[in-house]
Amino acid sequence: MQKVKIFDTTLRDGEQSAGVNLNLSEKLEIAKQLEKLNVDIIEAGFPAASKGDFTSVQKIAQTIKNCSVTGLARGVISDIDAAWEALKDGAEPRLHTFLATSPIHRQYKLKMSKEEVIETAVNTVRYAAKKFPIIQWSAEDASRTELPFLAEIVEKVIQAGAHVINIPDTVGYGTPQEYGQIFKYLKERVPSINKVSLSTHCHDDLGMAIANSLAAIENGATQVEGTINGIGERAGNAALEEIALALHIRNDYYKAATRLHLQEISRTSSLVSKLTGMIVPANKAVVGRNAFAHESGIHQDGVLKEKTTYEIISPELVGVQTNSLVLGKHSGRHAFKNRLNELGLSVPEEEIKTLFTAFKDLADRKKEITDEDIVALVLGDRLSAEERFYELIQIQVQYGTNQVPTATVTLTGLDKEIIQEAGTGAGSIEALYNTLEKCVDGEIHLLDYRIQSVGAGRDALAQVYVSLKYMDTETSGRGLAQDVLEASAKAYLNAINRVIYMKNKVPVLNVVN
Repeated sequence: MQKVKIFDTTLRDGEQSAGVNLNLSEKLEIAKQLEKLNVDIIEAGFPAASKGDFTSVQKIAQTIKNCSVTGLARGVISDIDAAWEALKDGAEPRLHTFLATSPIHRQYKLKMSKEEVIETAVNTVRYAAKKFPIIQWSAEDASRTELPFLAEIVEKVIQAGAHVINIPDTVGYGTPQEYGQIFKYLKERVPSINKVSLSTHCHDDLGMAIANSLAAIENGATQVEGTINGIGERAGNAALEEIALALHIRNDYYKAATRLHLQEISRTSSLVSKLTGMIVPANKAVVGRNAFAHESGIHQDGVLKEKTTYEIISPELVGVQTNSLVLGKHSGRHAFKNRLNELGLSVPEEEIKTLFTAFKDLADRKKEITDEDIVALVLGDRLSAEERFYELIQIQVQYGTNQVPTATVTLTGLDKEIIQEAGTGAGSIEALYNTLEKCVDGEIHLLDYRIQSVGAGRDALAQVYVSLKYMDTETSGRGLAQDVLEASAKAYLNAINRVIYMKNKVPVLNVVN
């Protein structure tokens, strides 16, 4: 059985999804869960991009011990130095460096000849080899690169010290047959190819990221790159949970396996969805809400008689819980803490007391507290004290079918001063957001607003996700409350606080790979 390594880039390529901005505590939470999932490599970020990214990569490398942590670097010496400083304390520091190779990138982006591209790639890999025990080199836009040139540069970077060669389908252009043939060609034409591992990294612009990744594995790739839930640039990356399940369920065909703890898939998917604000579609393979739902009478009859008639993946295999322990207002701190551990939520001891108080407050208003409620409570808005610039004190909204909706807001400002404003709008949310904008310095453009319930019932918590543009920066925010308007206000301020905090960093570079 061929072993396929899982290279997770949720925290790097995944965070490049439009409107997604994770802070340090959120990235650490995801990294710890990826470690529980048992991925082989975590790409924690791009250290040279900003102070925030450097700190995140450094902290993750220092925290994670059962996975190799890597950081991205362009073919630039200063990028490699920054990556080493961030990763050197990790259990197995590795570098992921890249350079574009396709004609369109060479001509328009790099403005380099083939010879210059080869020289740059070789020099940076050779330099990195003095520091890093493991170097991965990626040929950006490899699927649109002339095969003889691709083979030539791959051979030379292997000779320079690369250990892993990544062949990205950067813009999702390839078809499974074409993309698989690239790996076959390299295996046949590159003399030193057996000295390295071949990796696949596919984007989903034409909806073929999973098919292309599997085609690469069939043709010699021993490492597959992707993200949880398939998030990422444009249409996203290959969804790692789908690849892992395809290899597991069809091991008779692929004769390949990963080391993933499959029962952690559902929990990992849910965590990434909540923290990024990117909701998993109900019909999403493996982790969608409807993945194990059967409505057709014929299907229901078949499943009742024998599950495998219409269910090739059991819910338990990916960690979908068929029942949940219900806590209530009479539950004690020990039961609450025990449930946090069972749910895999890593909460510092000093935060348990605050969370338990919030849990008891919620239990007084809500008859039953489910696992979903507890997860939502723990994740909250995940902003540290230094990231909370504006804080909500009170809102009041007046609405009637024959009156103009009016909102009154009280909050603390940048210097902890009390700010009070009132405003109107065509609806309750617009009135609230118009009023909040009056409280904040600068113009705000709301790009997206989404609301979903946490669990079921009339007393379900409301979880609001917003995407907005503030100070020329797009970001997302989320808020949680039993009241829809309160959750909406919290999400709006959460996004604004993130932008203000980000403005203290070096501007982030836009990287695709």
